[in-house]
Amino acid sequence: MRVLIQRVTHASVEIDDKIKSSIEHGLLVFVGIENPDNDDDIEWISNKIINLRIFDDENKIPNISVKDSGGDILLVSQFTLHALTKKGNRPSYINASKSEIAIPIYQKLILQLQKDLGKSIQTGIFGADMKVSLLNDGPITIWIDSKNKE
Repeated sequence: MRVLIQRVTHASVEIDDKIKSSIEHGLLVFVGIENPDNDDDIEWISNKIINLRIFDDENKIPNISVKDSGGDILLVSQFTLHALTKKGNRPSYINASKSEIAIPIYQKLILQLQKDLGKSIQTGIFGADMKVSLLNDGPITIWIDSKNKE
């Protein structure tokens, strides 16, 4: 499982010209799911997202997690995080899970994040054509892959 995390001042997802979800202070998290992903990946990634200390403390040092800062999370599925670009110029998405595998994992991740954060999170709609808007705060953007835990 791969996630691209962005600390945001605000973010939203629009589907069919309507705002589906939006947050203010918090994290916009894009998630890509691949076939080997399982409950261990879900728990590990959720723990990382919730406890990543990337919000400023009173001394303007990134030392506070989204949970401790009272921030929100907007989770958006994005299979293109598993793009293979080694050969040619057209990315291959062969490593990204098909929807019948990815949707249940995505739904479990939503539940795990809500449990770990202690409140509801906002989401896009899996597989929808989404327009994502954000104001990256920092900018801070972090890439995490559950298959590379070093």
